[in-house]
Amino acid sequence: MKRFINDPKSFVGEMLEGLALSNPGTLQYDPSCNLIARADAPRPGKVSLLQGSGSGHEPAHVMAVGLGMLDGACPGDVFAAPPVDYVLEATRRLASNAGVVYVVNNYTGDRMAFEMAAELAAAEGIRVRTVLVDDDVAVQDSTFTVGRRGVAGNFFVIKTMGAAAESGAGIDEVAEIGERTNRVTRSMGVALTSCTPPAKGAPLFDLGSDEVEMGVGIHGERGRKRAKISSAEAIVEELLDAIVADLPFKRSDRVALMVNGLGATPISELYLLYGLAHKQLQHRGIDPTRSYVGEYCTSLDMAGASLTLVQLDDELDRLLDAPAAVPLRVF
Repeated sequence: MKRFINDPKSFVGEMLEGLALSNPGTLQYDPSCNLIARADAPRPGKVSLLQGSGSGHEPAHVMAVGLGMLDGACPGDVFAAPPVDYVLEATRRLASNAGVVYVVNNYTGDRMAFEMAAELAAAEGIRVRTVLVDDDVAVQDSTFTVGRRGVAGNFFVIKTMGAAAESGAGIDEVAEIGERTNRVTRSMGVALTSCTPPAKGAPLFDLGSDEVEMGVGIHGERGRKRAKISSAEAIVEELLDAIVADLPFKRSDRVALMVNGLGATPISELYLLYGLAHKQLQHRGIDPTRSYVGEYCTSLDMAGASLTLVQLDDELDRLLDAPAAVPLRVF
């Protein structure tokens, strides 16, 4: 497969360098630990937020670093958790007197890396809390997880925690807000094609031209089922059936609705999906008062999309309304 690439081994570092160079004065890049950080981090008295996962999901999570969101992100290689020593060094770099909160998607490798780094950081006197994100309703366990996966709903967790941290909230309050946001967030995706990691050079799985993978994972993990492709209306209905039933969402709920592209889906199709989801939610008596459409958490070049719902209340509305300035420029 043709790509703009020099060497798979240097792919992530070159991407991060380009991100920092394109955001002068606001982002800094430390190649020793693959850290993208706010230029003003750490700030005395402010809790720092650190995210880390495999690369290949951009904009997640390096493009969510900035005012009102993450203080830093230290990705690993494509679809691989960052090494423990990277996470520990990033923690040292971001540690303030208010502590550090890790935002960790629920994948086994990510959890192990951050749990070990937290223990080592604590031994150095750095206070750390961890918030796990597991919004994917598709499967209970998968190739990469024990329990549910963390996917695009991560952005809502980051945004609410970031707003709280920016306002001066303490480490326990910031972590509690993240946990509460995660508890009311649900997602599920569907793939039309596989993705192709740079080092592999071939699709991770084969999907027939008339097939879709319902509940696909962002690393190409199998979902709930493989089925013949149907209308966009029917696909949205199946995704919403699973998401709405899981919390469960109920009539009169106000929700944020995100339609997230998985990497190779035209924006026109994402807006088509949004329109269908919006109307179907209204038909169910659920009011989508906040709208997010675009690429947030991708799977390289996978064609597909995911839907995310967040059950809103006044506090979450306030936190989502708080100022933010990140390279993603959508919140």
